[in-house]
Amino acid sequence: MELNNKTVIEILGNIMEPEMKKDIVSLELVRDMQAGDGNISFTLCALNPAMHARKRMEDACRFAIERNFGREVKVHIDSKILSKDDRAPEQRKVLPGVKHIIAVASGKGGVGKSTVAANLAAGLAKEGYSVGLVDADIYGPSMPIMFDVAQEKPRTRDVDGKNYILPVESHGVKILSIGFFADTSQAIVWRGPMASKALTQMFTDAWWGPLDFMIVDLPPGTGDIHLSLVQAVPLTGAIVVSTPQNIALADAQKAVSMFQMDAINVPILGIVENMAYFTPAELPNNKYYIFGEAGARDLAETLKVPFLGELPLIQSIRESGDAGRPAVLQEQTLSSRAFQEIIRNFVSELQKHSAHANSLKDKSI
Repeated sequence: MELNNKTVIEILGNIMEPEMKKDIVSLELVRDMQAGDGNISFTLCALNPAMHARKRMEDACRFAIERNFGREVKVHIDSKILSKDDRAPEQRKVLPGVKHIIAVASGKGGVGKSTVAANLAAGLAKEGYSVGLVDADIYGPSMPIMFDVAQEKPRTRDVDGKNYILPVESHGVKILSIGFFADTSQAIVWRGPMASKALTQMFTDAWWGPLDFMIVDLPPGTGDIHLSLVQAVPLTGAIVVSTPQNIALADAQKAVSMFQMDAINVPILGIVENMAYFTPAELPNNKYYIFGEAGARDLAETLKVPFLGELPLIQSIRESGDAGRPAVLQEQTLSSRAFQEIIRNFVSELQKHSAHANSLKDKSI
């Protein structure tokens, strides 16, 4: 076989991109091809920025080239992570019926990220929006308990000959969690690629229908699952949750930095400060700043990102989560008012950032 641009492109056209299920040539992931005189060089664009995923794609290209042209051919592959703005239209067809996909993240565990995600979803549904919630915290799923559906199992629905998973509904929110598919006492011990695949299936193999919002509760930290999500799903923006203490703020700053990377470029819609203060029931006018005062607010100002509000350290929020009825659904309590203020600020920021802002103007919170 003659070595030239055309023949190399034909060979690489047999390599499939695992997430999009199409070949890398038709997806325009092979660029700047130069082939001839025993040398091949090209740029390989990756949809998944995880290092192991990029390495697999490179290895597949090298194997295909060596099998057809022999090992004596010198191959240089320049890997590039493809940003959302650089993608072709056919690479952005995930969840076409969802207007806004919002990631809720935290730099570290234990700061109340899942509590914020659950109350954000339930609060938006209470106001009349159609809302979905994906529990992407693969290793510590909590949404089945927080929505009192731990014993539920998703059903399936046949659409055009393909079986789709039907999300479980509670408090007006459509929910999918890996917790529905594992025993509550069973440890989920998966490597990164397997966890990322399970997460992707909750988006691509589920029948969500039209939604105003999809809230995605991410695992704490910055890792494989986060990278896979932001490349596979067209995120509208992200919310970062932190407590006021310095050790949590340092990790929250890393989470903000991850979303602001050039290859990811997801708008930060705001920072939420959880456990901001403690007010005893017998002293309702007193505030005790156990973990420090205004730490997340100051961080938001430093990073020039919106501050959405603060949540008190209050027993009823914990009790509501354990009981499966998010605190935002309570009537005029300290906790429900705090969540409602955060939701109002969130929608306001979304209107500024989103191309779909007009769809929200007819509704008020």
